[in-house]
Amino acid sequence: MPDRGGGPSGPRIRVGRPSRRVRTLLMTLGVLAVLGMAFTMFAGFWTDWLWYRSVNYSSVFTTTLWTKIGLFFVFGLLMALAVGFNIWLAHRLRPPLSAMSMEQQNLDRYRMGIAPYKKWLLFGITALVGLIAGASASGQWRTWLMWVNGVPFGQKDPQFKLDVSFYAFDLPWYRFLLGFGFAAAILSVIAAALTHYLYGGLRVTSPGARATAAATGHLSVLIGIFVALKAVAYWLDRYGLAVKSSDFRATDNWTGLRYVDANAYLPAKTILFCIAVICALLFFATIWRRTWQLPVIGFGLMVLSAILIGGLYPAIVQKFQVQPNEQAKEAPYVEKNLEATRQAYGIDGTKVTDYSGTGNTEDKTKLRDDVGSTASIRIMDPNIVSPTFQQLQQIRNYYAFPENLDVDRYAKDGKDQDTVIGLREINLAGIPKKNWINNHFRYTHGYGVVAAKGTSADAQGRPNFTESDLPSKGDLGTYEQRVYYGEKTTTYSIVGGPQKEIDYSDDNGEKTTSYKGDSGVNLSNPVNRAAYAVAFGEPQILYSGAIGDGSRILYNRTPKERVEAVAPWLTIDGDAYPAVVNGQIQWIVDAYTTTNGYPYSSRTTLGDTTADSLTATNDNRAVVAQQNQVNYIRNSVKATVDAYTGEVKLYQWDTKDPVLKTWMKAFPNTVEPKSDISKDLMDHLRYPQDLFKVQRELLTRYHVKDATTFLSGSEVWQVPDDPTNRSGSAVPPYYLSMKMPDQKAQAFSLTTTFTPTGRDNLSAFMAVDAEAGASDYGKIRILKLPTNTTVNGPKQVQSQFNSQEDIAESIRLLRGGDSEVEYGNLLTVPLDGGLLYVEPVYVRGGGLKYPLLRKVLVTYGGQTAFENTLDEALNKVFGADGPGTEPPDEGDTTTPPPTSDNPTVQQALEDAQKAFDAGQEALKKNDWEAYGKAQNDLEDALRRAEDAQSEASRTGGAGGGESKPGDKPSGSPSGSPSPKPSS
Repeated sequence: MPDRGGGPSGPRIRVGRPSRRVRTLLMTLGVLAVLGMAFTMFAGFWTDWLWYRSVNYSSVFTTTLWTKIGLFFVFGLLMALAVGFNIWLAHRLRPPLSAMSMEQQNLDRYRMGIAPYKKWLLFGITALVGLIAGASASGQWRTWLMWVNGVPFGQKDPQFKLDVSFYAFDLPWYRFLLGFGFAAAILSVIAAALTHYLYGGLRVTSPGARATAAATGHLSVLIGIFVALKAVAYWLDRYGLAVKSSDFRATDNWTGLRYVDANAYLPAKTILFCIAVICALLFFATIWRRTWQLPVIGFGLMVLSAILIGGLYPAIVQKFQVQPNEQAKEAPYVEKNLEATRQAYGIDGTKVTDYSGTGNTEDKTKLRDDVGSTASIRIMDPNIVSPTFQQLQQIRNYYAFPENLDVDRYAKDGKDQDTVIGLREINLAGIPKKNWINNHFRYTHGYGVVAAKGTSADAQGRPNFTESDLPSKGDLGTYEQRVYYGEKTTTYSIVGGPQKEIDYSDDNGEKTTSYKGDSGVNLSNPVNRAAYAVAFGEPQILYSGAIGDGSRILYNRTPKERVEAVAPWLTIDGDAYPAVVNGQIQWIVDAYTTTNGYPYSSRTTLGDTTADSLTATNDNRAVVAQQNQVNYIRNSVKATVDAYTGEVKLYQWDTKDPVLKTWMKAFPNTVEPKSDISKDLMDHLRYPQDLFKVQRELLTRYHVKDATTFLSGSEVWQVPDDPTNRSGSAVPPYYLSMKMPDQKAQAFSLTTTFTPTGRDNLSAFMAVDAEAGASDYGKIRILKLPTNTTVNGPKQVQSQFNSQEDIAESIRLLRGGDSEVEYGNLLTVPLDGGLLYVEPVYVRGGGLKYPLLRKVLVTYGGQTAFENTLDEALNKVFGADGPGTEPPDEGDTTTPPPTSDNPTVQQALEDAQKAFDAGQEALKKNDWEAYGKAQNDLEDALRRAEDAQSEASRTGGAGGGESKPGDKPSGSPSGSPSPKPSS
């Protein structure tokens, strides 16, 4: 190369073209890179399509995809055309000669530089803005589908007399179109102005006119379009007042018109609309007048009007008309908000009844007898006993239970009983050796249901299991026990191929199986394998010999994510729960339809209103789409996910919900009719927790029906903090079979309590009939406590428990050594005008890593008891014995048999007495390992005594009496009291 520095020449270096081989290599690498990127994009698309097809919801995928593609191309093309046309027009309208000025001479260099690339530059700019606009528009697919498929609500807003569907389905789409129009107008103005400037149509420093007539006319039209769109915005803002949120009387997200909106903002928006129309016409007239004078004056007038009419005038009305007499001015609008909010959240049918909070009956014996008919008091807290299930029923380390178990109802001898239930799911953290084959091919599924009575415990404080062991057996009969889909199953598995799976282990060793379901995606196709290898970042999927004929990949395996995927227009409840239905384990998932556009209904944020002490410690219990703000919600869909096949079914639950009808039009044949719900499934459906939590939060303010009380704020309640832990979060609602005062029999219910704002005494008790299929399903009942007397709330009751000297001493003893005390759910039960509180107390002691029920706290009418069993506590509180407990379960050895002349029985009883005494001594020392051993010895001695006594009865020997095989004698050694099973 020549030396351009002016000095002596150095050695010359020749830089030639790369060799043909290098060029070929570089080109090949470039093509491979492009193909790799293309296949990566294709892999994500292809695996999504395969998954939706595998669950038989391919229509959801195609409808969503084509809607997004359509919106992308239509609005992307419109934006590109708008911007491109205005750039082309500005270039065409350029002046033939540029002024001879320094500014234009500098611009000449840019004009000459881009001259050879003008077409490519125009194409690049329009393509870029088109891509951005199209991507933004494709995200509005829900808005488009709701607008084009909208179904009338059959209800009109009180201000404009328009159907609610206008606000829920139409207005959001119009606002999107308006926003798109604003973006197109602004980008067109900027692009046109820059083009005019570049080619001399606009001048900044040059002498003479600042703009040519052509540039003036062009830009005036564009600004006129912008102002015309602003006029449309003012007109839509009038309707937007019906769904506008504001902070009113310490009520966040108050929605709807208030006095100042109806009497100041509404007329102001109408006036501003008229001014904007006139201003737009003045800009359009510039085409003929060729001057900016009138449009600029008009635009300035519009801005000044927006400040004075749209801002200052409403402030004056608020200050001098509303504030001096706010209650009278706002009352009509508050009434509209009260009515709309109650309708939108389904709380308009709430029945509020005055309740004294103090007992009416002095007959303690009758009260004691009434407890059993009033409620089936659950002392097995599903949020506490999961570690106990884990310790006693995990069986193998590679199984695990959810952190929070569930409560359901199962029939026993023709009678429903509250049952705590959990699934033994796969736990990859516990497998003996982790590697790719074990993680994804061998350990693929959990096994079996474990269930226990909710109303009782055995002698050692353990759950009374009604379904247990591995394989599980008990009251639930025969069902498919393999759990391939569950809450803890978050990784993919490849099943059904040459690699056998571990089914379960017993005394005879490991049992293997191979998946027989048709779930998942078939991997026999090499394209599918390659796509999943790329999508999952697992190259071994492509070449592993463990994958062969019949291999299927299972993923998206949690119930909530499966339902959310097949119905992306639903909001999913935070608590999916399992049930044995028609011989299959089905996950039941509640799903909601929501909207943010119900006029006059106040908004709420789902993540905030559904938060409680359980979601604070377990993210899996949080509602999906936590940040969603809604002002209308319905539990419109009940969904099921088969734990073996992964099959997802959506059932229409609310047959009147217009939002669900709209989505059913958009996605036909995805939701099955309510009539398809089987009787067995119906028995396990229940009122959803998250909906109940949203409703209870709204009812803290909206339980009142008159505007005067609402505005005074004297009846505002709050959901109390959970007194059983220190999370500082709200107490969760509890499922409980109970009878409200106006009910004739117990009903499976969801319950909660309220306290006055800033105080701890009880203000109300709320329950909803949670039993699906019942005539009163969904009926909300509130017992309102008097305001002139004080009734203890949950926190005060808990404090009362802890402050009583004898109870505090007992708690201190239970905490001795390294023991931990855990308080279970504090249940509230209305009883004869008063309130019965029951709280189980669990202890983790000694070497035990799981909680056992040790005590039960009960209080009623100022009387408190802290006893070993629920019956003992109730008897002490009411000073009367109850009607008796249910027969003890098999293995529930709490009381030794009476003495006998039979030597074998006598020896067994002596052993039982020793074991009983050892157990009592261990209790005093809080030595739970010794206590457990003593209980086992006691059980063995009692069994020997029972067998000997039964044998003597059959042979007529001593001590035979009239006992029958299987009957357990009662009493205790030396007359000592013995622990009894809680009931």
